[in-house]
Amino acid sequence: MNSQGQTSPASSNYRWVICGLLFFATTFNYMDRQVISYLKEFFCTPAEQGGFGWSNTDFANLTSAFTGFYAGMTIIAGWVIDKIGTKMGLALSLTIWSIFGILNAFVGRLVMMHVLIRSAFGVGEAGNFPASIKTVAEWFPKRERALATGIFNSGSNFGAMIAALFVPWCMIYFGDERGWKMAFIFTGAAGFLWLFFWFWLYETPTKQKSLSKAEYDYIHIDDETAADQQTGDKTKKVSWGRLFGYRQTWAFFFGKFMTDGIWWFYLFWLPDYLKKQFGMTKHEVMLPTFIVYGVAIIGSVYGGSIPMTLIKKGMAVYKARMTAMFIIALFPLTVLTTQYFGNVGEFGKMAAVLAIATICIGAAAHQAWSANLFTTVSDMFPKKAVGSVTGIGAMAGGLGGVIVQKIAGGLTDHFKDTPQHAYLIMFIICSLSYLTAWGLMKVLVPRHKPITDL
Repeated sequence: MNSQGQTSPASSNYRWVICGLLFFATTFNYMDRQVISYLKEFFCTPAEQGGFGWSNTDFANLTSAFTGFYAGMTIIAGWVIDKIGTKMGLALSLTIWSIFGILNAFVGRLVMMHVLIRSAFGVGEAGNFPASIKTVAEWFPKRERALATGIFNSGSNFGAMIAALFVPWCMIYFGDERGWKMAFIFTGAAGFLWLFFWFWLYETPTKQKSLSKAEYDYIHIDDETAADQQTGDKTKKVSWGRLFGYRQTWAFFFGKFMTDGIWWFYLFWLPDYLKKQFGMTKHEVMLPTFIVYGVAIIGSVYGGSIPMTLIKKGMAVYKARMTAMFIIALFPLTVLTTQYFGNVGEFGKMAAVLAIATICIGAAAHQAWSANLFTTVSDMFPKKAVGSVTGIGAMAGGLGGVIVQKIAGGLTDHFKDTPQHAYLIMFIICSLSYLTAWGLMKVLVPRHKPITDL
């Protein structure tokens, strides 16, 4: 192993090629996922006016079913990926979600049919983050993992940005009746292009011929145990029951449970909020949602770099991670002011701009939080358990997402004539979740204690 004073590999940067592959996988993941948020208006338009005639609760049931199956399968997906390896695991995941993403175009207007297909779609999408986080743990030293995670995780924003422009364009160009179908078909089919590059460029570090010895040594510079330097990514099974016996697992569980649902809310309900709060049309929501997800990219990448700065100044890895997450958790408090600034009577045409600005801060903060939260797993657990623990956390995040979706659907139906009241409650939830999550994590794991007995 190289000395701890080394800060960069002597030659080659192939690990960043791998990070690029993860970025595009996540881009396709979220582009496919985001399609339904821009179809909500059409789905909820009365049937006599050409829509599906769904209620807000119907739409919430659809997104909740997807989120629920996604949550339930992530724990299984993480275990499977720990068994079969990241290469086949991520490829299988993308293939499943792309196929069912396309099939969503052929199920008609019945809510239950969409629920069934979207649930199967969620089963496929469940593998993306466990595989990606495990790949980062294999390919990056601990000091770079938050940055690498922030970069690939920004693909979620890039995918949402593409959907923000592409799906409304489909509805406009093809018309509502064909446009919703073409949106599912085009976005689902696009992911298959990624498979070619994945099989061409990806191998584990021990098998990758393009990786120099110096870069291989640098990747393992922060490893604390010999178990971290495995010869491959197919390893002995780690029991879920045993993992749940660690406080570190529960810290990650609650960190995801309390905050993932906030991002689901931004993804699925932001277009609806803009239409109801400011009377925007399907054309007009394209730019603000594009901006929100674009700003979130900055949060994802910059948030992932904060611990690196603290580590370079001599702070221990876990302390740097938790310090960064506390700072980041303060920024969503600005979302408390969204409805104040969104008051058209008070701020006129600037109301939409100001409200969107606060949501931008909240979205960027979430992505910065997420980049660091994911890397706490590889800080505390050996690489052979990273996929499984990430799956457990993703399951927790999905369960939180189901709750948030149901709350959003129930509130918007209850306050049908005054939707600003529903969204005020939702933004209060969004603003306070991160500090609550940080406090729970700190109580569970007050000091860094890596797992060495798995």
